Amino acid sequence: MIQELSQRSRDILRQIVDAYVETGEPVGSRAISRRLKPSLSPASIRNVMADLEEAGLLHAPHTSAGRVPTEAGLRLFVDGLLQMGELGEDERREIESRCLVAGKSLTEALSQATEALSGLSHCAGLVVAPKGDAAIRHIEFVNLSPGRTLAIIVTENGLVENRVLDLPPGLPNTALVQATNYLNARLQGRTLAEARKEVLADIEARRTELDALAERVVASGIGVWTGAGEGRSQLILRGQSKLLEDVAALADLERLRALMEQLETRDDVLQLIERADKAEGVQIFIGSENKLFNMSGCSMVVAPYANARRQVVGAIGIIGPTRLNYARIIPMVDFTAKLVGRMLG
Repeated sequence: MIQELSQRSRDILRQIVDAYVETGEPVGSRAISRRLKPSLSPASIRNVMADLEEAGLLHAPHTSAGRVPTEAGLRLFVDGLLQMGELGEDERREIESRCLVAGKSLTEALSQATEALSGLSHCAGLVVAPKGDAAIRHIEFVNLSPGRTLAIIVTENGLVENRVLDLPPGLPNTALVQATNYLNARLQGRTLAEARKEVLADIEARRTELDALAERVVASGIGVWTGAGEGRSQLILRGQSKLLEDVAALADLERLRALMEQLETRDDVLQLIERADKAEGVQIFIGSENKLFNMSGCSMVVAPYANARRQVVGAIGIIGPTRLNYARIIPMVDFTAKLVGRMLG
């Protein structure tokens, strides 16, 4: 449809969307006349606005002369008229500082990156962490204090997870070394699900060369990672309350509450994000284009991220009102996804 619009119609639609994003209010012909360079008379602008409304790109929310873009108008704007902004240096530093992985598991770093996105965009942030069924690269046990041992697992897709185990006080370091060597020999290149039954069967049948304490470490280490959520992507949501900040009408509030209940179930969101996993670059879902946002008046901007082998392993993005500042949000999401990919590398 973009080719069917005259240059004047494109300029006016762009200005209407820009003004609507800034204020959230219907935009009138006089306001557009002041924004256009060179200026047009309000009468000429009203004629163009009437044509855009007839084409389904604008609508009048009430009897005032102002217009707001429809979802079709926003889609046309995003696909053909958007002038992309640049991410500010302060915003880059904020996201980079949250993505630092030193002393954190990947899940913690992803969670903090999502919080940064949520705070900078004033929207809800979301991230899909890599699935828990990746092959194991390395596993290790580290003594923390009497009765407490840290189990560290690194997967082939770059996921680093830490778990604290409660074990007998005074556990000798030799037991931890034995457990580490045994599991690395058994698990490397295999998933936990593949190796769990065999390892536990060996322990039960006393077919291992481990002593009793080392066997206890192995059994505890296997147990803390298996059983819950294996093979499923993990969805992390942050800042859902920000979706309520711009709500004026009770009906809008009820629709957003319904959306947040759907978000908590996570399955619909994971299905939607799987579409982003199969695409390249930032994906934008506006309003009723997807059933998840059909009644809520929300959009989602999401981008996949890849590991060191350029395999897509997750996605990160935001959910906000349809009147997002797309020119600012899209490069922000794109930058964060690429940063997470470098972090995995």
